[in-house]
Amino acid sequence: MELAIYNIKGEDTGRKAVLNDEVFAIDANEHAVYLDVKQYLANQRQGTHKSKERSEVSGSTRKLHKQKGGGGSRIGDINSPVLVGGGRVFGPRPRDYRFKLNKKMKQLARKSALTTKAQENQIIIVENFTFDNCKTKNFINLAKNLKVANEKVLLILPSQNKDVYLSSRNVPGAEVTTASDINTYVLLNNKAIVMTEDSLELINKL
Repeated sequence: MELAIYNIKGEDTGRKAVLNDEVFAIDANEHAVYLDVKQYLANQRQGTHKSKERSEVSGSTRKLHKQKGGGGSRIGDINSPVLVGGGRVFGPRPRDYRFKLNKKMKQLARKSALTTKAQENQIIIVENFTFDNCKTKNFINLAKNLKVANEKVLLILPSQNKDVYLSSRNVPGAEVTTASDINTYVLLNNKAIVMTEDSLELINKL
């Protein structure tokens, strides 16, 4: 697959970028995508949720009334879960939600996500560039020139670029990452995927 290469003014340079079919034109595996996204979101969870159970609630452990002969139900102490202010039954406890996913599965998921974006014509290739300074209007102008100003945009760079990152930080829906840090979730969570030529070379080797 070939795509036109644009400059930061949104003009077609007349050159073409070649997308590796082994990365951008595979049979997408939806289950691999599901597992990779599930793992990514699970890894974001802190897992610090906690509720007090019967033994942890502050209250007397005295039996409220005798077991038999009162004409009422049997009842224990005031910390019983059936009473207001009592402990919670089977409440959440702190836990680690992370789970393991092998590298080949994650690689397949990334390729599947890139293939989906390529099929939906949501990938844009631009010439390698940098900003002279870190101003928000630099990124806004770039998005306008590439006609993606009103969409969630993921800009993929070959390496960290402080000026580009800081220019995008205050733009709603904009995200900047490097080719080595892309994952299935961020690819699918953005409508337009903008890559520089050098970042495309790195992604073609996935």
